[in-house]
Amino acid sequence: MNKALHPLLLSMACSLSGIARADDYNQLPPPTLGQAESKAYTLYLTLSVNGNKNPELVPVSVNNDHFLVGAAVLRKNYLKFPATSGLVDVTQLPGVHATYDSARQQLDLRVPDAWLPEQFLGNRRRQKELVPVTSHGVLLNYDAYSLKSGSGTATTSTLLEGRFFSDEGTLSQSGVWRTTWQGNDNTPQGYMRYDTSWKYSDVNRLISVQAGDFISDSLTWSNSVRMAGLRISRNFSVRPDLVTYPLLNWSGSAAVPGTVNLFVNGYKTSSQSVNAGPYTLTDVPFINGAGEATVVTTDALGRQVSTTIPFYVSNKLLARGMSDFDLSAGVLRRNYGTKSNDYGEGAFSGIYRYGLTNRLTGSVHSEASEKLWLAGTGADFTPGQWGTLSLSVSHSQYDSLQYGQQYTSGWSYYGRLWSLNLQHINTRGTYLDLSDDSNDAVSSRSSDQATFSITPIGQAAGTFGLGYFAIRAQDGTRTRLANASWSHAIGRSASFSLSLNKTLSSHALTGVAQLTIPWGDQSTVNATANQNANGKVTGQIGYTRAAPVEGGLGWTVAHSFSKENYNQANLTWINRYSTVSGGFYGDDSNVNQWIEASGSLIAMDNDYFLSRPINDAFIVADTDGYPDTVVRYENRRVGVTDKQGHLLIPWVSGWYAGKVSIDTMNLPADIDAPVPEKRVAVREDSGAIVHFPVMRVRSAILTLTNDRGQPLPVGTPLNELDSGQSAVVGYDGQAWLSHLGRQNRLVITTPDGECHYSFTLPQETRIPATIGPIECHFPSVKEPLNDR
Repeated sequence: MNKALHPLLLSMACSLSGIARADDYNQLPPPTLGQAESKAYTLYLTLSVNGNKNPELVPVSVNNDHFLVGAAVLRKNYLKFPATSGLVDVTQLPGVHATYDSARQQLDLRVPDAWLPEQFLGNRRRQKELVPVTSHGVLLNYDAYSLKSGSGTATTSTLLEGRFFSDEGTLSQSGVWRTTWQGNDNTPQGYMRYDTSWKYSDVNRLISVQAGDFISDSLTWSNSVRMAGLRISRNFSVRPDLVTYPLLNWSGSAAVPGTVNLFVNGYKTSSQSVNAGPYTLTDVPFINGAGEATVVTTDALGRQVSTTIPFYVSNKLLARGMSDFDLSAGVLRRNYGTKSNDYGEGAFSGIYRYGLTNRLTGSVHSEASEKLWLAGTGADFTPGQWGTLSLSVSHSQYDSLQYGQQYTSGWSYYGRLWSLNLQHINTRGTYLDLSDDSNDAVSSRSSDQATFSITPIGQAAGTFGLGYFAIRAQDGTRTRLANASWSHAIGRSASFSLSLNKTLSSHALTGVAQLTIPWGDQSTVNATANQNANGKVTGQIGYTRAAPVEGGLGWTVAHSFSKENYNQANLTWINRYSTVSGGFYGDDSNVNQWIEASGSLIAMDNDYFLSRPINDAFIVADTDGYPDTVVRYENRRVGVTDKQGHLLIPWVSGWYAGKVSIDTMNLPADIDAPVPEKRVAVREDSGAIVHFPVMRVRSAILTLTNDRGQPLPVGTPLNELDSGQSAVVGYDGQAWLSHLGRQNRLVITTPDGECHYSFTLPQETRIPATIGPIECHFPSVKEPLNDR
């Protein structure tokens, strides 16, 4: 054997011998610490609190199995201990268990769940931070209806509503102009004013102030009245994301990080990640009535804990601590719709509701005028899972001579399979309120109402309903009515319904049976059979094609199988500027012809717009005068901007934060829209200009080479001094720059030095200008900027 191999073989033999004598280790043994080092030393570890890991490294002092961590670090990780500074021995803290995980270089801490912060799980977007906007403008809504009856009378009634809106609120007036063109008509002629008012809403306080004509608010056991004066009220509509009634509230605690899934009535409604510690579900669907919720918690190892609870949610209640009110003062409005300016005596009406708890809401109500005084109180509460109970009592005094009381009680329950609603109203003496004060009528002595609906076996048998209504007048006469109904879905889209009504004091029985069959996307076929109180049965069949919302034609034709041979036909055309419809209806002896046109006229942003009727709010998209730009609202295409760069969006809901966007894909290369999308909430009954900056820019494609004509390396940086832009060289030595001026100065930085270059662009670059090739050479003495 070659002697040169002897040392190698001897080394291998010694190694094998050592391995054979050693224990089986899969890693090197830990180093041996000296006696002093084993008592106190410092490790840099990550912290894990109940499984919630903090990735930051923190110094941990170790002394005889005691772990000392900085007080500030522990407070940051939700550990509680007496106020102190410096190092804290976590092994001595009551309720804390500390373990050192050498494999992960981690200090695991287990603390009481109550120490960890409560987590609110939910992704419902809150609109509170989004301030609703409005712009200055004027709007006029019109609806002109002309009718020529079979008797020869021809009339036209034009409903007009004008609005002036700004940041200070909305001033509006409505009325109708009536004209009789032919024949005799007893209705008043000329202009009849309806309402004139100014309204402003404070989105921070959720309060609306209204001056002029208005309708006061009411409770379930009071009445509204028309007044003119000042009204201050709560307005929850300014926050569409706000839920005023108490929703399903579920709180729990997770031992380790995991996932929480919520199932309501068997349907999965949310899934959220959760850290260890207490949590509260806030992303609960808007539900009403009885149901069953199941919360499933899953940890990282797939272990699940399921909890099922029944619940009852009532939208009649206010959440705890929430209040609602309406204070109206002024004069009573009389003969509304027949006289423009008929006002009575001074009056006041006020209501106030407050959520005492999530199960109890209290309310008070008061009314007053020159002769009337009224006060009452009520409560709504949920007794467990058994629905909502409502009670109220009120007292009135009229002209210091007539006294009366009103007592109301009600109970409602809404479940998945059945629902029941009961209400009883009873008055004693002469009970009057402001709605009675304007005429000689008085409230009935008692009123009872009961409705019941049930879906016994899901949708297979349909839904059955029963109703009972009874009213006893002050003279003791009673009116009682009972009804029964049944509705059932046929297939996926058709439906059948049957309704019977009977006055219990007579043998009269009326009923309606209806079959509805969708016919395509826009059309519906209806077949109806009616029985009147005399027992006569008539039938009607009709076909309706709804006009598309984005514009188009729609029509309705109907025929009644009766002795009079009733017929109906009408045509509707919806376009961008108005809605026009017309037709006829009647029998063989009396045919009525009609035509109607409705729309809006708007003056805003130095422009005029014609539109279909605008019932609430609207938006004008502005693209800085750039035409033919596609505009979308909530991802739905609305149209393209006109020559002034404007497009009107007429179907916006007030206070709702909708997304308005423009399509930049079809814009030319020299057009830039830096903000193509905005989310905007518009105040009710007003309009807002949503501005999208659209600008024309100059662009250039640069080709850069070295002095040998070779492309500069990929990634070579360059700067344009005048615009402050930076870019890098790509493949083939090319770079792209935009937002350039007429005169431009480049600085290209390479390992060999800086290269300077200046170039001039034309007034417009419909397509990016091609500059180059730009040769970069690096003389020993820097040259001044040169134009090439």
